[in-house]
Amino acid sequence: MSLQDWLNNSWLVEHKTSQQEIVDLLGVADRDLSDCKSAGLSTDWRMNIAYNAALQAATATLAAVGYRAARDSHHYRVIHSLAYTIGADIKLIAQLNQFRKKRNIGGYERAGVVSDQEAKEMVALAQQLREE
Repeated sequence: MSLQDWLNNSWLVEHKTSQQEIVDLLGVADRDLSDCKSAGLSTDWRMNIAYNAALQAATATLAAVGYRAARDSHHYRVIHSLAYTIGADIKLIAQLNQFRKKRNIGGYERAGVVSDQEAKEMVALAQQLREE
């Protein structure tokens, strides 16, 4: 598979980006990386904010190579595109995908599902993606 195959499957759409768009997306990631470290946040919310930082960094990498994810399975596609955009290994992608699922549960179904360790791992993962 390649991003061209994803485009052919309508999982991506072609996207003409600008330097300002990339700066803005990374600015959101930077803001969220800072905000997720604020005192007093629940572990659910810390993880959610860090997840968004990672997602924005991944979105920036996808835009930089000329694509954006289609609406259907948007987060899933952005996460899995990291294999093609930055050469992320399957372990990183699987970990981020697990956090995506955990975020959905914590955001829509049940409070208190994220441990302190998981929140810390998501923050570290978001920082790693932002650096890459």
